[in-house]
This record gives sequence, structure tokens and C-alpha cells, in this order.
Amino acid sequence: MKPVQRVLIVDDDASAREWLAAFMRTRGLVPVSAGSGEEALEELRRAAPDVVTLDLVLPGMDGLATLRAMRALAPTVPVIVLSGVATTQAIVETLRFGAADFLRKPFETEELEIALDKVLARAALDHGGFTRRPASGAFSSAPSPLFAGESHRMRLIDDMIDHVADTDITVLIRGESGTGKEIVARTLWSRSNRARRPFVKVNCAALPHELLESELFGYEKGAFTGAQKRKLGKFEIANGGTIFLDEISEMHPSLQAKLLQVLQDGQFSRLGGESDVAVDARVIAATNRHLESAVREGTFREDLFYRLNVVTIQLPPLRERRDEILVLADHFTDRYAREYGKDPKPLPLEVRTAFAAYDWPGNIRELENLVKRIVVLGSADQVLDELRARTAPVAVPASDSAPCAPPAGELERFLAGESERVSLKRVARQAAQIAEARLIAKVLQRTRWNRKEAASILQISYKALLYKMRDAGLSDSA
Repeated sequence: MKPVQRVLIVDDDASAREWLAAFMRTRGLVPVSAGSGEEALEELRRAAPDVVTLDLVLPGMDGLATLRAMRALAPTVPVIVLSGVATTQAIVETLRFGAADFLRKPFETEELEIALDKVLARAALDHGGFTRRPASGAFSSAPSPLFAGESHRMRLIDDMIDHVADTDITVLIRGESGTGKEIVARTLWSRSNRARRPFVKVNCAALPHELLESELFGYEKGAFTGAQKRKLGKFEIANGGTIFLDEISEMHPSLQAKLLQVLQDGQFSRLGGESDVAVDARVIAATNRHLESAVREGTFREDLFYRLNVVTIQLPPLRERRDEILVLADHFTDRYAREYGKDPKPLPLEVRTAFAAYDWPGNIRELENLVKRIVVLGSADQVLDELRARTAPVAVPASDSAPCAPPAGELERFLAGESERVSLKRVARQAAQIAEARLIAKVLQRTRWNRKEAASILQISYKALLYKMRDAGLSDSA
């Protein structure tokens, strides 16, 4: 029997990704898509593709930088560059950095077929050093960072994943923001018998419910103004595979009813559709909210809750797994040193001490972001200043006019006699940033990391909160 082969499609244009994915399916290939270089590297590790198609124009990390990182991470996985930038210099650079072929956009389908046949015929059988997990046949580039330590609680979760992964049972993953819920979802998928079929993630809080409905279930041509052709929804794209519904608690009640129909009958209707569509997709959901409270408040359907809550995986916050903080920090140090071509220097003792003492309100995601910053900057000074500021005792003012606690960093060094000059403007700005970051962290903890509720309490927009969380190291850059 011919083994199933997987292709990673990297393109910032969603329509181009959809077209390429449809084309790959006609050739019996399983497509996995990424819209940026950073996302492509994550999928390269998780999906272990047999071949990659790569556009040179990408947001963030550009195509050439992505290509170099891919060659370092998986040197035997062939990369076909598809780009409208077809200058001689671009072609030479891509081939010099290890591209297997270069096709100029727009290209004929026959050209792509020839290029695919050529690279797949000589593709290395070891998938670039990715190892097969005997239980499921899925590939993984390295052990998940979530299970890098020796925590008894995490070993129990790992065992539970092994027990339920190869079933089609619905799983609800619960835990604070940043604890690794998506990692658990992807681990469930990678260990299942659906690992060669798509893994599709949908963030239920990222879109208003009208757009989320069309994103999940698709629409027919003419369903609304601007619907010029049929669009497949995420459930159809995930057919045969797994769909991950992140922040499920934020789904609008009208959509909850439609999701319940899918879970009960395996059917739904597209917007503007006259007939039901059958779908076979395993559902994994995640939330950082207390769904029982949402049911009592009437914002979440009780019948949907019981449908989702068949098997629950509760992830502990990082502050309850202190023995794993430094293990995870070393893991991320090695990972990002390789990814960014830096020397894998061990974290200084001062940093390790600060990390071990910190409560990590942003959990693993916050730790990962700070380690990434240390690796990229080649210095831990900035991160240490921030951690000192976040863990410093809070001065309670006697009145509204009393000054706030002095910030760490430039002022601290001046008062210690380590510098002769100090900028009042920078100190004031830093004090404001520290106070803001600490307030946001407190509100997020109080709301169990419900960002919509936190934004309402802080009287700022949801989008503004996400930006401030990112700047404070409380969220990733997405």
C-alpha cells in the first residue's frame, strides 16, 4: 500500500493556500497550510511533511529567512519555491539556500506536477530526522515542551492523552491562558489515527459570530452580498481529521445550537444552503473560563456543555509546576538558539533564580516569550529589569497624589551609584508601563484570563488589551 504523503503549503494569501490544498488533494497528498514563516516552522515540526511549497513574500519572517530556517530544521525535506518575485537574484538565492525548485507565479498546473513528481521521487525516507511514534504512525520533531519535565500531574495528563487519542471521543481542555491547551490538542491529534488528516484550529473569540458562522460552516454562492462563489467551512476542511475550537466559551448562543447539531448528527448546512452536509471531524475544544458558571448565567448551553465535556483534561498553571520552570526555560533556550542561528548559551544563574521565584501569570507562553527575547537580544538585562519590577513590593500610597513605587532599571542603577545620569522621562514612562502591566496581570487573574471580561473592567477595547498583553509579555504576538 502506498504511504500517505503530506505537503506543507506556505503562503500569505488564503485563496492561494486553498487552491493549492485542493490541487494537492487531487494528487492524493494531504495538505497542511501556514500563512507566515513562523507558523510554517511550527507546522514543519508538528506535521513532518514530505515536501514544502513556499512563497517568498510573507509577513514577519520573509521567505528567504524561512527557507534557511527550514533547511536547518529539516535538511532533507524538499522545498519548492512558488513566487511572483522571479528576478535572477531571487532564483539564485533560493537555490543557494537549498530550494529544490523554483516556479514563477502564475504557473501552469503541469509545471507544479512535474516539480512535485521530481522532488517526491527523491525525497528522503526519514522525513528530515523526524521520528515516528509507534502507537499511531504520526511524526513529531521533538518531545512536546509541555511534558519536558517530571511533574506527576503532567505524566498523568500524558497518560490520559495516550488512552483517548486513538478514539473519536470529544475532549474538553481546560486551563488558564498560556498553559498549553493547543499543545495538548495537537498532541491528541498527532497520536490519533487521524494524524494523517487535517488539524484545523478555530479561535472562537477572534471573529464576530456572523463571520465565525461562515468560517466554521462555509457558505453558498449568493448567500450574501459579496459571496461570489462557494466557500468551504473549517468543518469541511477538517473532514476525516480534527477540528480544535479554542476559546469555545466565547461562541455566540446561536452558533452553539448549530455546533450541537454537528456533534449529535455529524451534519450541518452552509449559509444559503438548501441541504445538509455530512462531516466526520473529531472535535476538541478548549476554554480558560468556568463553563459551569457560564451555564448558570445562561451564556452557554447546558446540552452543549455535556456534549463537549465527555473527557476533560485540566492543565495546571505553571506556578503549580515550579520544578518544571527551569526545564522548560532550557528547552526554549535550545529551541530558539537553533531557530535563530544563535549560540545556545545557558541562562545565567541570576536569570534562573528570577525565573524560579516568579509566579508566571502568563504561564508557559509568557516564559517562552521572555526566553525568546533573551536569545534574540543576546542579553538578559531587559528581562531581568522587568521581572524585578513585576515582583517588587507594591507601595500603597497614602493619598491619590502620593508617588507610585519606584521602577527598577535605570533609576535603580542610578540610586545604586552605577550610573551618573538618569532620564526622568524614561523613568516615568517605565513606571507607567510597570504599573499598567501589573494591573493587567491582576485583572486577568481575577477574570480567570477571560480577555473580553478583563477589557471591559479595564475600560479598553479587546484589541487594545491584546496589544498591551503582548507588550507586557503576557501573551504571544499573534
